[in-house]
Amino acid sequence: MRKTFFLIFIALLITVLPAGAQASKKKPADQSLLWSISGKGMAKPSFLFGTIHLICATDYIWTSKMKKSLTASDKVCFEMDLDNHEVMLAAANGFMDTSGKQLKDYFTPAQYKLLKKFVKDSIGMDVGMLQMMKPVALESIISMKVTDCANPISYEDSIMRSAKSKHKEIMGLEDPSEQIGVLASLPADSVVKEVLDDIGNFNKSKEDYRAMVKAYRRQELPELYRIITSSGSLGDEMDAFLDDRNKKWIPRMQEKMGRSSVFFAVGAGHLLGDNGVINLLRKEGYTVEAVK
Repeated sequence: MRKTFFLIFIALLITVLPAGAQASKKKPADQSLLWSISGKGMAKPSFLFGTIHLICATDYIWTSKMKKSLTASDKVCFEMDLDNHEVMLAAANGFMDTSGKQLKDYFTPAQYKLLKKFVKDSIGMDVGMLQMMKPVALESIISMKVTDCANPISYEDSIMRSAKSKHKEIMGLEDPSEQIGVLASLPADSVVKEVLDDIGNFNKSKEDYRAMVKAYRRQELPELYRIITSSGSLGDEMDAFLDDRNKKWIPRMQEKMGRSSVFFAVGAGHLLGDNGVINLLRKEGYTVEAVK
């Protein structure tokens, strides 16, 4: 379901402590989270790393080759410039509802009562605190609670802190308005239905998330991509969420790594597929190889 994609799509800033683990020794050609980008006259390779935006510390993997690739890069680039406070403020403001409606106006009284109880019991919040937010914000908040730990951590935050400690420049592939625009394009009634489905199938959501983390820990990129793209409710939104954004990123990536070695860290769901970043870069003449 679309909630699975939200776990990959929404970049969340969370204070974390880094941890480490080792990857398996033998992998098929496309079974890796880390890829090198070379060719087309590049003086130094750049790197492409697939993240999962929320994960428990016990599931966090960061191999010596991942660390070495980050260290070797001159700059770090995320989906958005997570080190720019104005950018992050704009992203946060994108979840605010400016239509004049309150959150409760999107639900029937019975639905809102159910939502209020769920938010209090499962998330530990008063839904009244969310009245000025769009319904789509609920999906990201609910997604934060499907992990099996109280304080999930963020790859983006860990990578950014490491990069800043070495005084590397932090960049972004998108303006906040582009990401928020994708979410804003979702019909409100569709989002409300998805939120109610999330509430009614919360245990199933946790099972789906565990399957996704299992594939991620094993660096089984094809299986992870299958889980994300097999979502029935994603439907025609696949182009907006993945393919269209990937295509926009390629010339921006080319421009950035034409000047420096860049460590690109984006949601793992963007890497594979005919219109995945790996294949699109290869079509442009780059050599993109798994780093194991």
